Amino acid sequence: MIQPSIKNETARLRKVVLGLADDFGGEPALDEAYDPKSKEHIKKGTFPTQEDVSRQVNTLENALRKYNVEIYRPNDVKGVNQIFARDIGLVIDNKFIVPNIIEERQQEVDALENIIREIPEENLLRSPESVRMEGGDVMPWNYVIFVGYSKDDDFYTYKVSRTNEEGVEFLRENFPNRKVIALELTKSDEDPRKNALHLDCIFQPIGTDKAIVFKDGFKYEADYLKIVDYFGEQNLIHITREEMYRMNSNIFSISPEVIISGASFTRLNGILREMGFVIEEVDYDEVAKMEGLFRCSTLPLVRD
Repeated sequence: MIQPSIKNETARLRKVVLGLADDFGGEPALDEAYDPKSKEHIKKGTFPTQEDVSRQVNTLENALRKYNVEIYRPNDVKGVNQIFARDIGLVIDNKFIVPNIIEERQQEVDALENIIREIPEENLLRSPESVRMEGGDVMPWNYVIFVGYSKDDDFYTYKVSRTNEEGVEFLRENFPNRKVIALELTKSDEDPRKNALHLDCIFQPIGTDKAIVFKDGFKYEADYLKIVDYFGEQNLIHITREEMYRMNSNIFSISPEVIISGASFTRLNGILREMGFVIEEVDYDEVAKMEGLFRCSTLPLVRD
């Protein structure tokens, strides 16, 4: 059995679900794509190949195994993109939350049943039908939970709005010992440089008291200032719009000291190393063309 346990984003990782890439379905038709970056690369003829995404996910797997992380995989569903495991489930404290996600991704949730069956029933928390939430929007961080979301006007306008107000309230009701900090995100179905698909596309805590952030990814400056107030300006690494587009905030912590980061993130990796972090560089630029990176590909089950 798996006893889920996640307190924050950076404690030493022990067990994780890693997404599958070996049968991801290839390039979708343009009208089947549901994020602007995928649409962009379909139009440009630069959508990633099966060979490239398989190679890059295998490299990420090797980086995790280097640190003796126990890896779980979903059941393989032929022709379905299952790389981004983060969104189809999430763990807070000792609860594994089964969220409601967009209809196009329901098969991914079904494929996780082999893992969900290993979790005791008392540790499962299933979302009501009205609650919409994806794991990329939810970040447990010690005594708080950061949540990226959209109010109804955006939620029902944009396909890329994945977490609603009911999702925020669901977290408040079920985790009363934590403070939920809700943050509205900027959305665009057509321009990937103006779209925060999930909270982890513009923000992520690292170490014990620091964070990476893209200020303009928040719909309102007041929500960005919540991040400044919590971490302190001196503890923030600000990334540019182009770095956000290339997914620089979507790194993944194996421990407070060790971070998996993109091999092409030259400026960010230099800053992180100067701060004392150990950086495991992984080439993941092809996977990034589908608007997801390292955090998106991993669903932590157990951290110290």
